[in-house]
Amino acid sequence: MVDVILPCLNEAAALPQVLAGLPAGYRAIVADNGSTDGSAGVARSLGAHVIDVPERGFGAAVHAGLRAATAELVCIVDADGSFDLGELPSVADPVAAGQADLVLGRRVPRPGSWPWHARQANRLLAWRLRRHIGVPLHDLGPMRAARRTALLGLGLRDRRFGYPLEMVIAAARDGWRIHEVPVAYAPRAEGTRSKVTGTVAGTARAVRDMAKVLAR
Repeated sequence: MVDVILPCLNEAAALPQVLAGLPAGYRAIVADNGSTDGSAGVARSLGAHVIDVPERGFGAAVHAGLRAATAELVCIVDADGSFDLGELPSVADPVAAGQADLVLGRRVPRPGSWPWHARQANRLLAWRLRRHIGVPLHDLGPMRAARRTALLGLGLRDRRFGYPLEMVIAAARDGWRIHEVPVAYAPRAEGTRSKVTGTVAGTARAVRDMAKVLAR
């Protein structure tokens, strides 16, 4: 069994499509971060395990999901419909086989899926990771896989948008084998809007949170 942590804030429109793609042997844990559109009820009706996360923030939702997971192998992926959960095995299998400790999905964008401002910010952060920390990544991809116990052992502190970057930096400093594999990246499900990439302000907020992590 693999637990799949899906941080969620108002993704009711996307969840049916997202959860329909869940592969056999993978269990969805929807970490609801204060949704007001009935996301939690939709997720439960579709068979997902739902946890309520009152502390706002992407990192808070993911970390709560991580603590609620029971499988040793876990995946993390956005719940907005931009990823096909059917691709999770390509991310999780190298960890399961002992070939890597942390695997990230390197996004292969489809038209209209990745606004220029978000792509440029991601490119800059990945460059800084390669140059200053020696992490061989080109994308801070939101589809990830690792072992639950090891992730908890990293002692991650950020509870906002700096969490994904802090994970990579902490793993690299602990000597983890970090790999990336290509995954398709599609436009979000119709009727939803990104809290990060949907606006320049959202991207700037995420970059600010990540810059604080880099500064530490």
